[in-house]
Amino acid sequence: MSESPVKTRRKGAILEVTLDRPKANAIDLITSRVMGEVFRDFRDDPELRVAILTGGGEKFFCPGWDLKAAADGDEVDGDYGVGGFGGLQELRDMNKPVIAAVNGIACGGGLELALSADMILAADHASFALPEIRSGTVADAASVKLPKRIPYHIAMELLLTGRWFDAEEAHRWGLVNEIVPADKLMARAWEQAELLASGPPLVYAAIKEIVRDAEDAKFQDAMNRITKRQLRSVDVLYDSEDQLEGAKAFSEKRDPVWKGK
Repeated sequence: MSESPVKTRRKGAILEVTLDRPKANAIDLITSRVMGEVFRDFRDDPELRVAILTGGGEKFFCPGWDLKAAADGDEVDGDYGVGGFGGLQELRDMNKPVIAAVNGIACGGGLELALSADMILAADHASFALPEIRSGTVADAASVKLPKRIPYHIAMELLLTGRWFDAEEAHRWGLVNEIVPADKLMARAWEQAELLASGPPLVYAAIKEIVRDAEDAKFQDAMNRITKRQLRSVDVLYDSEDQLEGAKAFSEKRDPVWKGK
């Protein structure tokens, strides 16, 4: 049996997911399905609170679709598995924080994969592009996601030209939260993950569901759904032990103990 293209490391409430498929961490159909299973299991495991996604090696985070696999018969519209391409960008009800630690080249579907995370940390040598335009195809997920993350005119330039840009420019436009020296990238990602893992998981779930629900809604309609408790995660939060614990901890001037229930 061949070695899995996706490696995981679990420590406490944090799951580290490494796309490790030499030489470039490109994603074929099998890899995408494996990633989907990994992120689905992360989503459904009540003991896990935060995920870190990175690439194996020092050169590539992910260049996207494996063109060699496509030449060998992988269908570009084939079965990517639960969660769609890369297992994350279409995974329903992902109400836990995901941090992308971009350790190198992230282009095409690899950049789209990073855009599926809630926070993006980038090594100082990381580079980005959406080169699909040059091969006469469309960066479909990026066309949806990128204009929501950075200024519209910059997103359109990157989509329409396919040009490369570095970590500094990505940070300047707000695509990347933080630039980190390459040898400190994973330590910083874990530091951020540990901070999030110490926080209230039910609140994170509510935030993520509210953000998704509000994407195409008028402000007052979105607010009405929240106040009327029409969103499941908000309803769960308001009736939870954690909601009461937060109030008690504040009044008693102590750190809260979150149980996620």
